[in-house]
Amino acid sequence: MTCVNGRAVAGLLVVAAFVLGVSTSLAMALVGLAATLPLVLLWSQRAAAGVLVTVATVLSLTAFQDPSYAGLIATMVALFRLGETSERLALACSIPCLALIVHAPVLALAPSAAMAGITWQARRKAQVSAAARDVIEENLLRRSAAGERARIARELHDVVAHHISMVAVQAEAARLATPGLPQAGADRLRAIGDTARSALTEMRRLLGVLREDTDQPERVPQPGLRELNALVDTARAASGGATRLILRGTPIALDPVAELAAYRIVQEALTNVRRHAPGAAVDVEFDYGGDALRVVVRDNGPAVETPIEGLGLVGMRERAYAVGGTLRTGALRGGGFMVEAILPGKTA
Repeated sequence: MTCVNGRAVAGLLVVAAFVLGVSTSLAMALVGLAATLPLVLLWSQRAAAGVLVTVATVLSLTAFQDPSYAGLIATMVALFRLGETSERLALACSIPCLALIVHAPVLALAPSAAMAGITWQARRKAQVSAAARDVIEENLLRRSAAGERARIARELHDVVAHHISMVAVQAEAARLATPGLPQAGADRLRAIGDTARSALTEMRRLLGVLREDTDQPERVPQPGLRELNALVDTARAASGGATRLILRGTPIALDPVAELAAYRIVQEALTNVRRHAPGAAVDVEFDYGGDALRVVVRDNGPAVETPIEGLGLVGMRERAYAVGGTLRTGALRGGGFMVEAILPGKTA
């Protein structure tokens, strides 16, 4: 009887040990899963996932003193992500880990992982702040430039445009109010009025450019070579002298900026002829050759010993250089003046 009881007790002890072992293994497995599975939530629920991973790792080491390498790695990652989310929470979760470095020395790196996350987040915030500051500075510069353009536009409108309009009005009034005015004088006064009105048109276009804003409709296109005939006709009518337009070669395509440069150079050259050599004959030559356009404006006015390079000539040279071309000016032998510009064709 005693033998039977001994065997029964021994059997119960074996069963109890087996059940306890299975329960312990099951508990260790569950805690290990709890220390790793929340990693999938670190990118959507950083705080909750980080706390779950850290708590599961601490419980595993406290209850079983058996560190899981996967759990330890998950803890380091969780602390780093916590550092990106909340500095206080990351440091609070890293403190219990230090108490368990006896069972897992790698936990000594827990505060470092948390600080790494905090530093990374601080750097990202600094980059965002720098980008925002650059945008603000750019907007301020743009607004300052727009304000300065608006101020210049107001000055041009209130002062220069007013005087030019008065020139046009007075020229027309003089033509109509002067009795017995010769036809030549009337034509000159009419040309003065037309020139003043053309200047006002150009002034309004310039004002539109200065006041241009992104919310405003597209401005009127700048003149190009299509308006060249009208420009020459206007110069001929204003000066009273012979003005010819001569075309040579096969026309080539030009960039819009180069076309505008050619137009403005011819316009300024014709204006200089009317100012310094009124009544002189003028030839405007467009010579297309290869991949470039050669523009020549020459007159047969009086000889110029020492031509003064004013703002007009400087502006023509700047326009030519701006599109990759060249400009040459000078007095002609026997009298007259010449402006020669070479402008590149449109690149493919």
